[in-house]
Amino acid sequence: MASREEELIRAVDAAIAGDWEAAHNIAQRHEGDAAADWLHAVLHKIEGDHSNSRYWYRRTSHSHGEFIDSNAELAAIRALLTK
Repeated sequence: MASREEELIRAVDAAIAGDWEAAHNIAQRHEGDAAADWLHAVLHKIEGDHSNSRYWYRRTSHSHGEFIDSNAELAAIRALLTK
């Protein structure tokens, strides 16, 4: 069975590839985990659901406007997970 980090890395890779649904499903499975909640926030920002995105950002130490580019933010999440 894949570790939490491996699953979340797969989710980030799916998001980068444009598979929002797969990424979202994995993020939801790990709700309450800091990286998963951050990913969840970014996914809703990509989707254009900024209200929901801000909800998820409030659960993290990050902010909705911290990153202008979603791909750069996804790369930051991936880097956090691969430390």
